Amino acid sequence: MDYDDEYGWYDDDEYLRSQMDFAEPGGKSALRAATPTNPRNLPCPTCKWPNRLTPKDVALGYQCDSCADAAERGTEINYYHGP
Repeated sequence: MDYDDEYGWYDDDEYLRSQMDFAEPGGKSALRAATPTNPRNLPCPTCKWPNRLTPKDVALGYQCDSCADAAERGTEINYYHGP
């Protein structure tokens, strides 16, 4: 256990375990990591690009990083038009 003046006591191992679920631990993406049991095989519900989300992302109601960034910045979404 360690102590931080702002956050108080924390467990390094617990923090690291909590970050392992993310595709970009410590990064800006909220998407979950792709694994054999959680493959990145589903389309984004917003732009419809294939293979952008995992089942866990969909269960959490997420959209792909590109759509999330566009929504935050107020820019256009790059919609998928098929192969």
